[in-house]
Amino acid sequence: MQTLSPVQSAERISLIDALRGIAILGIFIANLTVGFSFYDASLPNTGPWFHPWDKTTLLIEHMLIEGKFYSIFSLLFGWGLAIQLKRSELKGLTPVSFVRRRLLFMFLLGLAHLLLLWTGDIVAFYALVGFVFLWIRNWSSRKLFITAIILLLSPILLYYLKMKFEWMMAPAGILYETGMKIDTQVAGIGGFEEFVKKLKYGNYIDHLQTLLSGVFYRYGDLVFQSRIPKVLGMFILGYLLGKDDRYKQIISNTKLLWSVAIGGLLPGLPCNYLLARYMEEGKYYNLGIEGWYQTVVYAFGVAPLALTYVSLFFLAARTNAGKKCVAILQPVGKMAFTNYILHSLIGGFIFYGFGLGLVREAGPVYCTILAFLVFIGQIIFSTIWLRYFNYGPVEWLWRSGTYGKWQKQVRS
Repeated sequence: MQTLSPVQSAERISLIDALRGIAILGIFIANLTVGFSFYDASLPNTGPWFHPWDKTTLLIEHMLIEGKFYSIFSLLFGWGLAIQLKRSELKGLTPVSFVRRRLLFMFLLGLAHLLLLWTGDIVAFYALVGFVFLWIRNWSSRKLFITAIILLLSPILLYYLKMKFEWMMAPAGILYETGMKIDTQVAGIGGFEEFVKKLKYGNYIDHLQTLLSGVFYRYGDLVFQSRIPKVLGMFILGYLLGKDDRYKQIISNTKLLWSVAIGGLLPGLPCNYLLARYMEEGKYYNLGIEGWYQTVVYAFGVAPLALTYVSLFFLAARTNAGKKCVAILQPVGKMAFTNYILHSLIGGFIFYGFGLGLVREAGPVYCTILAFLVFIGQIIFSTIWLRYFNYGPVEWLWRSGTYGKWQKQVRS
């Protein structure tokens, strides 16, 4: 009876790892700026960790980072699914059963992250969307591609329907209301400002209480923002990229890569500039016309600019300097799950009450500097770790659960 062993280092695709490393850096910058620091441009914001360029930096990050790097991460996730499905099939196993088991343990680890560390977890959500993807994986490439485009554009219609029909808000509304009830009855929180104060001054037990309600707020927000079609659409594009090793032809086609890069840049830059301006106004949750305009420019701007970044990365990776960068970034991307969890540990310690308690005491400039410093440290840490171990700590747990036995961790 054949068994499936984890992907060995020699079999890994270095481009995926390096690009994944870049993606988690972009995600970390976006998460630190708002998700951990709770920076609010409308407040006085005086103190040693604020900078005159904070508002400009936030505008630039909304334009160039917001949504783009989680889209790249989603693309890579779909690409990885294609690899896992193919590899398990070559081993004579049932591909879907293997991937379902992998997604199940991914979900459990993400849920632990969500309930114990940070309410902004995306891992459990990705696993759930991954289960949905498995239902449609056997569609023709043409049908999948058309479906991906429809999914990526669907938030425009969904937001419009929410504007017109109150019942369209029911799924997100129920989740929001459940979160509010838990806040009131368990954490004793009566509103957003009280929630922020509890994060800033509370201990870890207080933090756990906010995470309990945070599960419902988080998933209510994911539903409201139509993240399911957005993520699933990028999963499909990534799957098509990895299916039948199609990526090998694509990344060797210089003309195609430049076409994608320029084609994404032309709508991407103006649309993302408008997106940044609409985000600055903060009217998205009002279900008004400004929120719909924001949804439109997001749909036509974020995915195209993300694909521009990916294409430029593939082009740059051909150069001698690019190859060196890929080699440097590969370890941090190979340990992406571990490094993602480390981001939550570091962000929580710096900003929340069980650590330094710097919530609303730091602006985007210093948050961005912090993100780069942490990322450089993670490159060094990941490189050293992988000299002695086969996988990152979280990856080792994930693989051990997936394969049903403890995997060999220490290198021979």
